[in-house]
Amino acid sequence: MKKIRKAVFPVAGLGSRFLPATKAQPKEMLPIVDKPLIQYAVEEAVAAGITDLIFITGRNKRAIEDHFDTAYELEAELDAAGKTKLLEVVRSAVPKGINCIYIRQSAPLGLGHAVLCARPVVGDEPFAVLLADDFMDVQPGEKPVLAQMTDVFAREGNSLLAVQDVPRAETRQYGIVSVTPDKPDAARVRGIVEKPAPEDAPSTLAVVGRYVLSNRIFDYLEVLGKGAGGEIQLTDGIAALLDAEPVLAYRYMGTRYDCGSKLGYLKATVAMGQKHPELGAAFSEYLRTVK
Repeated sequence: MKKIRKAVFPVAGLGSRFLPATKAQPKEMLPIVDKPLIQYAVEEAVAAGITDLIFITGRNKRAIEDHFDTAYELEAELDAAGKTKLLEVVRSAVPKGINCIYIRQSAPLGLGHAVLCARPVVGDEPFAVLLADDFMDVQPGEKPVLAQMTDVFAREGNSLLAVQDVPRAETRQYGIVSVTPDKPDAARVRGIVEKPAPEDAPSTLAVVGRYVLSNRIFDYLEVLGKGAGGEIQLTDGIAALLDAEPVLAYRYMGTRYDCGSKLGYLKATVAMGQKHPELGAAFSEYLRTVK
């Protein structure tokens, strides 16, 4: 069984729901307390044993590259000022032994196209996909969500989709799967449809932003036409993959915050603010005074 070593981060989106904040900065660089969304996703990938981080970028995304690069001037100033703790924080954005690879998505053709852009780097290996604006939080002692999924992949050897139940009224916001309930944590997917109307949805089991995929997905993405929204949909590629090999729906342990929405972003900020090692107690006390 091949180990999952590579992860794809589609970060070329415009972040239009957060304008004007995202006019000149990537939405993935919006901070949750003191770290940007993309760094949380990268830390989750590294905790799962990922060594190659593949960022599918677009225009106005240079801040992501700069964030994971060495900041010589900043580090020199912190070092000279004796601010060793801050210096460690800056240097820890990417641990040693991790490779950052950047591929420009030439046009906004959808998530499926963004994943396909990674094919020359992924090659014939299985790989992970992480959407940074799906912020995943776990309880102390629990493995991060992607590490949970790579453990299941090592056991089962099949592609995995992270799933959660959503209100039926919200099915039009997600890819929705129907499953065969053969295993409690990893049920076999029978079908998948992108953003169905509530009355047409086969279930309320929604795919969220974590995937472990066989490299065979590229063969299907390459020949797909445009789907929902006029884009090449990863969901359609997965639907085609179902005819060739098993795909599993994994009910992860943890809490997802939809940081592609303003409300979800605020909820994540409050949740992580309360957990912050330096600020958590004071912030929680402040929240108790808010009416």
